Amino acid sequence: MEPTSAILIGAGDRGARAYAPYALAHPNELKITAVAEPNDERRDKVRLAHQLPRENCFSSWEKAFSIGKVADVAIITTLDQQHFEPTMKALESGYHVLLEKPMSPDPIECIEMERTAKKYNRQLTICHVLRYTEFWSTIKRVVAEGKIGKIASIQLNENVEIMHMAHSFVRGNWNNKEKSSPMILQKSCHDMDIISHIIDEKCERISSYGSLMHFKEENAPENAPERCLDGCPAELDCPFHAGRYYLGEGKGWAKKFTEDNSREGIIKALQETPYGKCVYQSDNNVVDHQVVNMEFTGGATATFSMCGFTREQTRIVQIMGTKGEIRGNMEDNRISIYDFLTKQETVVKFDNPISGHGGGDAGIMRSFLHDLKHHENKSNISSAATSLQSHLMAFAAEESRVNQGESIELDRFYNSLTTV
Repeated sequence: MEPTSAILIGAGDRGARAYAPYALAHPNELKITAVAEPNDERRDKVRLAHQLPRENCFSSWEKAFSIGKVADVAIITTLDQQHFEPTMKALESGYHVLLEKPMSPDPIECIEMERTAKKYNRQLTICHVLRYTEFWSTIKRVVAEGKIGKIASIQLNENVEIMHMAHSFVRGNWNNKEKSSPMILQKSCHDMDIISHIIDEKCERISSYGSLMHFKEENAPENAPERCLDGCPAELDCPFHAGRYYLGEGKGWAKKFTEDNSREGIIKALQETPYGKCVYQSDNNVVDHQVVNMEFTGGATATFSMCGFTREQTRIVQIMGTKGEIRGNMEDNRISIYDFLTKQETVVKFDNPISGHGGGDAGIMRSFLHDLKHHENKSNISSAATSLQSHLMAFAAEESRVNQGESIELDRFYNSLTTV
């Protein structure tokens, strides 16, 4: 059986480093046959890695789609604001689509994308990679088997980790919700999705609070320059000093903003890109902490907390059922299942995953390709139809947050979008 062919739209971190390498590890399943990427260096790296002819390398998705259909699927990993148009064009052109989350920063566009996939009978899978990890798939199975009874409540904490917060959401591509997405959508649509997936009921209402508390100009050290390398007097006292971090323990993160990872290359990038700016003098406006409360059809509730001020990057979950309880920490890659009747605790320790996101990056590729080969007309577990609910939960949470925690009815919220 021939491998599925794919065109890669966007050769940044997620496209070139998370999904496309699956083709190199599993050439019998997937073959990258074309790439569209405006950055010359990134595009050329994909060309060389996947041995693509130059005529199959494009500087834009518009040019790639203008020559007709060149593959079975399109893997779309452009920036958030650039998801809608290439996805719509890909679906109309006959491609099945694997789309990086979030679907779009615009809820109406999300609805339109889902409808278009149905119209053309295309598979549109959203990269909610947590669903494909051993950690969360095991939790889902334990709940589905009834081992902890009916879920009464879920508490999920997303520990963003302080330097990840500074890198991605203060200095980085997702620091400004007008230019990318609100934090609850960009970072935490994973969490809205996994809560919805585990409870497996419709979310009825939602409320949220949160703010940008710390990373703003009024908290900058006295006489701090706009760029850290321009002689900041707080260099030794500030944990966010760009030079000390990216030339030291954060050197691996520098690969995300420069193709030249030498000391000289990193310094040059810190002098020219937003990653060298003072975290208190960037154009960021996304929240650095947020809480969300949810109620579902059967009466179950969920509480989600996202915070950028944590020592580690992980998710910590507690699922409370009528017959037992599940607790887990993704960093430990371990869950505990407790039975109220027998008082027995079962601890499951998972093997260290090879791919990113706890094995979810490889897991979603494997599932997407399998579904195309064997169940082409069925919705998989992270299809657009399935993902739309959790996206609407994120949009409603942001609506609540900016309106001082107002409770949002999901049905009313959806109807307000579809009747505009």
